[in-house]
Amino acid sequence: MKEAVVLVHGVWSNGVDMWRLRSHLKRAGFECHVFNYHVWQASAAELARRLHDRVMDIDADVVHFVGHSYGGIILLHLFDQFPFATRGKRDGRIVLLGSPVNGSEVSKRLARSPVTRWVLGHSVRDGGLFGDVPAWKGWQDIGVIAGSLPIGIGLLAGGPQPPHDGTVSVEEAHLKNATDFLVLPVSHSGMLLSSEVAAHVITFLRSGRFDDDTRTPLLDVGAA
Repeated sequence: MKEAVVLVHGVWSNGVDMWRLRSHLKRAGFECHVFNYHVWQASAAELARRLHDRVMDIDADVVHFVGHSYGGIILLHLFDQFPFATRGKRDGRIVLLGSPVNGSEVSKRLARSPVTRWVLGHSVRDGGLFGDVPAWKGWQDIGVIAGSLPIGIGLLAGGPQPPHDGTVSVEEAHLKNATDFLVLPVSHSGMLLSSEVAAHVITFLRSGRFDDDTRTPLLDVGAA
């Protein structure tokens, strides 16, 4: 059975910063796809529709999703609009990494000034970084990893309330009705380079939990 993972990057990225996580996933046997976008193109809801079209073109039995930061918000919009986003395929699992699903205090501060507001593009529209994202309705397993190492670009805007990862607080990343939730001592960008984070992501995609006491995996794949 062929399993794919769609990686959705954050606001100011083009997906290159997910290269190490992508390498770990490939070694674990997953086929990887990066959904690339620009926040100046469209809102999260509109990007979710484009992502859905992309997913329909993936030739795999199971499609999983990993979203970093704003990428996780796009994924919540995807499953709100398309509850069975991977129709015709077995339901995969979802992991959100440092996604401010409860709104981003750093983004709100940046938006107060016309000098810095433009860098947010359309990411603050229609259930974006300001909060009011679609509620998770539990269609399938979803895990959340938050960081607690307070180092990051968000500190330039004053930073969120501690504990935080330098850009997003643990409270901002906490998703109601999530299957599992984990806090690790990593920064917002550093979590994408962390082997520990990658191991937890792989464990969750296989089992639906971050620990080793897991349920029956979708596919028991070994390292390539």
